[in-house]
Amino acid sequence: MKFEVKVLSQAGAVSALECGAASEADAATYARSLGLTVLSVRPKRSLGVALRSRRFPLLLFSQELLALLRSGLPLVECLETLRDKETDSGNRNLLDRIIVSVRQGSPLSRTLAAYPQDFPELFIAALKAGENTGEVGFALERYIAYQTQVDAIRKKVVSASIYPMLLLGVGSLVIVFLLLYVVPKFAGVFAERGASRPMAARVLIGWSELVEGRAPLALAAALAIAYAAYRALRSRRFWSWLEARLWSVRAARDRLKVFQLSRFYRTVGMLIRGGIPLVQALRLASGLLGDRLQGRLERAVASISQGQPVAATMEANELTTPVASRMLAVGERSGNMPEMMERIAQFHDEETSRWVDWASRVFEPALMAIIGVVIGAIVILMYLPIFELAGELR
Repeated sequence: MKFEVKVLSQAGAVSALECGAASEADAATYARSLGLTVLSVRPKRSLGVALRSRRFPLLLFSQELLALLRSGLPLVECLETLRDKETDSGNRNLLDRIIVSVRQGSPLSRTLAAYPQDFPELFIAALKAGENTGEVGFALERYIAYQTQVDAIRKKVVSASIYPMLLLGVGSLVIVFLLLYVVPKFAGVFAERGASRPMAARVLIGWSELVEGRAPLALAAALAIAYAAYRALRSRRFWSWLEARLWSVRAARDRLKVFQLSRFYRTVGMLIRGGIPLVQALRLASGLLGDRLQGRLERAVASISQGQPVAATMEANELTTPVASRMLAVGERSGNMPEMMERIAQFHDEETSRWVDWASRVFEPALMAIIGVVIGAIVILMYLPIFELAGELR
């Protein structure tokens, strides 16, 4: 979040400093570290901030930090190098605060944990495990591999939905244009026909009378609906509601469960491979599961903490698929649980990719057909009175 800090310089000049920070206290601390006297701190609110949510480029940061560490540079110099190349003022301020904390002797994982909006708990846990074993580079490498694989499946899902959403948006605009502008124009042609109006013409005239003078109101309503949809898509409550609705449909529930379990097992495998105990890894990765599965995971973690077998417990709480259950059992017997969990995730990622390809091949033509039928019906409704009038004249 960005804050506007009113400061007093050593020369006695009052000025405003803009910086990104987790809280007002952090913003004030940053200003004091620059040798300035803080007069006031307030959040910086603007339309641009509301519409654009800046996110710290964590994957790029991890890749560049790993490259610099492997080149032999000390950690502080690596962070200073990343700070110097950063062009975003908010990210530069964040790296400045991190550098100050690391110079004071704070571990990097503890420093980054103070900024949960930029550095997720999973990244902090992997980094802390690497610091405990003296293998920060390997911890970063594991996280980069993990995040790259997660982003790949997410991008596949997003890219498959772009064309249908674009098609739906353009089709909706065409339909609105026809209903609010073109249809009323056509209706005026038949307004003076009186009782001899064809049935289709009476429908057009009725619609024209309904929307006459209400076009600005209809446009405002459409914009309000679009804005409400935008806010809903950014709301966790909406996604929880949508998940609950999808969970009641068997086909959607199966696909949703596989997608969530794939991310969950990949994350747990990465954390265990980094040296984090199984129970702690399961709890850290619980946020990747939906509300329906989180309660089951809590019961499973309680049983595993008491010494119950992992594979049997996860299966009993419906946190596996048939394939995952067998692979977990093999990993538990062989003592190679991290690799088996990553293989489970890879298997289910491939399954999800196949389903996304199939769904996009089916959904896109169906959506085009529906939009085409609606637009075609409107066009036919507009021209049908002309055909009827031509028949009467003959």
